[in-house]
Amino acid sequence: MLPYFLGCPSWSDAAWREGFYPETARAADFLGHYAEVFNAVEGNTTFYARPSPTTVQRWAEAMPAGFRFTAKFPRDVSHEGDLRDNLVAAHEFTRLLAPLGGRVAPYWLQLPAPFGPQRLGELAAFIDAVGVPVAVEVRHGSFFAKGEAERALNRLLLERGVERICLDPRALFSCTSQAPAVLDAQGKKPRVPPRPTAFSQAPQVRFIGHPQVEANEGFLTPWVAKVAEWIEDGRTPYVFLHTADNRHAPALAQRFHQRLRERLPGLPALPVVERNPQGEQLGLL
Repeated sequence: MLPYFLGCPSWSDAAWREGFYPETARAADFLGHYAEVFNAVEGNTTFYARPSPTTVQRWAEAMPAGFRFTAKFPRDVSHEGDLRDNLVAAHEFTRLLAPLGGRVAPYWLQLPAPFGPQRLGELAAFIDAVGVPVAVEVRHGSFFAKGEAERALNRLLLERGVERICLDPRALFSCTSQAPAVLDAQGKKPRVPPRPTAFSQAPQVRFIGHPQVEANEGFLTPWVAKVAEWIEDGRTPYVFLHTADNRHAPALAQRFHQRLRERLPGLPALPVVERNPQGEQLGLL
């Protein structure tokens, strides 16, 4: 068992049949294959659309008990109006995902760039009332300026034991490629400095990588040291690795774990998914 949670932004990329999933894998089997290797995944899809109860039940059957799914609150909760007015929708969402039990921990609240320091009272009220473990990602510039606004945000979260999700897009923005996927990712991701914090036992990191896996080495190095430090301190970090179109996200996550094992030699290797030459579908067992 790993002493931290490691994963990618999703499990549903069909391009991963080229080297990560068996070539014959059906989309319905992707989660099972993914969970054989990684023990966590970002719940990006729930930001855009709520899954059906049937889909949630299928996820519950495929996710091992120790797996973690950091489901994002839907954008109508996090991006539309006052957070306090959206608590009913937030509670409906957490009830929808209830079949996943403790595997949804924490829920992610990704706030829009205009959500600034004047709304911190609103954020505090939401956290206090929502009734589930939450981690928060902010994008307003004042929360990265090392001034009173950032200190006030950090105090609010620290007092509640709520993690500030650390987004590190430096590797992505180091890329000068004009490839559409890179330009699209650079246009969507905020260019903010990383803020590695540990306000609870479970620090949260999102690393947005360069599309060429080997070009990430220098950017991974400080994270290998920081995650190792957290583990040695008895914390259980969550680390999610992206690339521009996420085609190489599994390879980047595997590379990060390899680097971490060099720093912490007692860590077990990630499982290797066996490929079935007969084309039969592989199960979880």
